[in-house]
Amino acid sequence: MQRSLVALRTLCLDFKAEENMIMPDENNIELAAYGNNHEVTNHDTEQPSNGFWDHITLETEEPMMSPIQQNPDEVQKMAISDHEEKIIIQTQTHYEDPETPFPEFENNKAISYPNNGAASYPNSGADSNPNNEETNHETQPNKRRKRKSTVWEHFTIQTESAGCRRAYCNQCKRSYAYSKGSKVSGTSHLRRHVEKGSCAALLRSQDNNQSEPSSSKGATNSSKRRYKRASSTPQFVFHQDHCCNDIARMIIMHDYPLHMVEHPGFVSFVQNLQPEFNFNMMTFDAVQGDCIVAYQTERQSLRKFIQQGVAGRICLSLDMWTSSQGVGYVFVTGQFIDADWKLHRRLLNVVMEAYPDSDTALSHAVKVCLHNWSLESKLFSVTYNDQPLIMSEAVFESLKLHLPSNGQLLANNCLARTLSSIAKEVLGNSHDIVKKIRDSIKYVTTSEPHEEKFLVLKKQLQVPSERNIFLDDQTKWNTTYQMLVSANELKQVFSCFDTYDAEFNKQAPSMEDWKLVETLCTHLKSIFDTAYILATTTNPTASIFFPEVRRIQEELSKLITSEDPFVSNLARTMLEKINTYWKNCSLTLAIAVVMDPRYKMKYVEFTFKKIYSEEEAQTCIKMVDDRIHELFEEYSTMSLPLAPNYAEEFDVYIMKNLKTELDQYLAEPPIRVHEFDVLAWWKLNQMMYPTLSQMARDMLSFPVSTVPCDSVFDTNAKEMDQYRSSLQAETVEALICTKDWMQYGSH
Repeated sequence: MQRSLVALRTLCLDFKAEENMIMPDENNIELAAYGNNHEVTNHDTEQPSNGFWDHITLETEEPMMSPIQQNPDEVQKMAISDHEEKIIIQTQTHYEDPETPFPEFENNKAISYPNNGAASYPNSGADSNPNNEETNHETQPNKRRKRKSTVWEHFTIQTESAGCRRAYCNQCKRSYAYSKGSKVSGTSHLRRHVEKGSCAALLRSQDNNQSEPSSSKGATNSSKRRYKRASSTPQFVFHQDHCCNDIARMIIMHDYPLHMVEHPGFVSFVQNLQPEFNFNMMTFDAVQGDCIVAYQTERQSLRKFIQQGVAGRICLSLDMWTSSQGVGYVFVTGQFIDADWKLHRRLLNVVMEAYPDSDTALSHAVKVCLHNWSLESKLFSVTYNDQPLIMSEAVFESLKLHLPSNGQLLANNCLARTLSSIAKEVLGNSHDIVKKIRDSIKYVTTSEPHEEKFLVLKKQLQVPSERNIFLDDQTKWNTTYQMLVSANELKQVFSCFDTYDAEFNKQAPSMEDWKLVETLCTHLKSIFDTAYILATTTNPTASIFFPEVRRIQEELSKLITSEDPFVSNLARTMLEKINTYWKNCSLTLAIAVVMDPRYKMKYVEFTFKKIYSEEEAQTCIKMVDDRIHELFEEYSTMSLPLAPNYAEEFDVYIMKNLKTELDQYLAEPPIRVHEFDVLAWWKLNQMMYPTLSQMARDMLSFPVSTVPCDSVFDTNAKEMDQYRSSLQAETVEALICTKDWMQYGSH
């Protein structure tokens, strides 16, 4: 009989490993070897109809004449008969340990032998019960094995109906399927409910238990069996300080008012999200302090980046904002090229000026910036708006000691503001015609029937333009220019639109008006193309704008000669402003374009000979060439190591009698390629030109614009809103600067 049980266990193990099936789920399954009448000896137990029994066969090798007692701790008896045999196996449907799929057979605890003849064995086929009556025996009740899975610490099984039982969570009272008939669902889905954080009530209970350490030894021991949540499950631990810091950063990032933390709607929203949030700690003063802390953190990171990452000098740009209180705010932005030859632009300071129209307002902002960031010895140039940059003699002399070329490259005008000023004046002089076009477009676009008629007429006339008419934003001159271009391409539709709508004929532009619109588009296109480069190129180098300004000058010079007084007068007004900018910035732009391997000195010579007379061109060419060589000698002196006087004289002698890096660079022909990255070229050739590359790094970082990309086409100066104007100057600077720094992430 022992060998039979071992064989039975082996078969069960093989079956579970191969078929990966769940064992029958009745707590007491009787394996019966039928007698001669082949009737089941226990009608209360129904044989499961699954494939498990297809793999089980019971055989009797020899009758056992004495009781078997495998385990002294548990009495097991066998009643023997000469005619029948019966084995009762106690099983469990789900096993927690995959290593032991049948733990019931450990120490033979699952085998029970009744002592009253519950199992009888046939002997030589003789029938000991000729009447085929079922023998009733009092058997020892089968004991259910205690569930070892820890999920049962959190679930309770309840009977829903006959043959249907469900497992209920002790915390959230949610129910899961457990058994239905002979099918048992197991505990995997119950384990997921506990481990994966599906039960919110259980999570809160566990967090409370973790926050309150148990003082009793029994509680400590019981907690050892508690399920640990999977490592992938986030630990939802509330931190008041972290939330306050995130609110401060949110306010900075999205320009929210600081008082929003006191708004009832925001308070209610946050309390619904996290009832533990303490709003007594979240006041206007508190969030203002958090914003200052965020500013200090980002400022330290940027300072470290500038000190370690900036290999050359820094160029500053100044942009003056106005306010309704009459106070000015100077935005001081630094532009530089790092050691990896990447061009960076960072807002450094927002300096409040009580008298923005004073001559020293800009110079004071420069002095504050240089002092705060310790940049006195790293300044290269300053770009500003139309307002003159006037420095006191003491300030200029202190900076002159560190400025290259004795400060001749220090001050430059903003190209973006110059182009906007030109466009604003041109559109202002043509206000009547621009208004007529704007009103015509408004008549069509503000009425859906009118717009439908316009599109139908456009299709009938087969106008090839794919543009659509739209109203402009009068604070952005590029939208006005594009509005005029679209209307000019669709002027045929406008001219015929009065046939559909007689009311339109009262304000329809005449043919003379359309000629003026075409002239306006031609004039504005010359400056729009250059401004578009400023608006769409991320941190463009200064070298690309020398050709652009020269092109504008050339186009406007041709328009001046027009016989049409409207055309010539318009071009003359524009050319005067461009010539003013060229006079102030041509030297800096010329040196920058020489540092571009696509142009070098040859392009400067070519340009000056086209726009100047022969004598003037030679004078300008010589001035640029002399300034470049002087600048190169300064950089060469800075790169030389400290040495005695005689060594310095010898180095100067060598520099004068040998071909320098600058001479070698200029002697090589320009590179003629369509797409070219000038910074990548210098990074690749900095070993060949070690001194010249330092000079190129500073010259190419010179900013031609003081405004960010989204403000290139603004026709009016920026104005600080009323809310920020009411804040302290330090808070305004913290909010604006931190927002600029946060968009670049970690420096």
